[in-house]
Amino acid sequence: MTKTREDVERLLETRDRHFELMDDGTIVIPLVSGHAPAMLRVEPPVIVMQVNIGETEFSNLAQEVAFYKRLLELNAQGLLHAAYGLEGGRVVLTAALELDNLDPNELEAALADLGLALVEHVPSLRTMVSAATKV
Repeated sequence: MTKTREDVERLLETRDRHFELMDDGTIVIPLVSGHAPAMLRVEPPVIVMQVNIGETEFSNLAQEVAFYKRLLELNAQGLLHAAYGLEGGRVVLTAALELDNLDPNELEAALADLGLALVEHVPSLRTMVSAATKV
């Protein structure tokens, strides 16, 4: 049974996942070159994974609505373990797993979901934001 950050670290090691441990206990895992890493926090009874996608700024309401509609569509159709959300003006990709029965395969599946989203979704999301800020 996984209960502590150290247990999570051991699971990551069994999957040959490289990671860095921050002073505050956050586990930083690079997923995809050129993208922000996943930040893992053990917050019993769950482990929370988050990737910062970036800030958004829109020049008109229609573009903003289209962007957030696309995030909701991706949540429904393109993600199994994770979801897009907003945190303080930033778009984030998050996943949470129950800590008590966490196994290496489940952890790897959630990390793979985050990585896949970075490769398949984020470029088009960034294009939408970029196009919306051009005047």
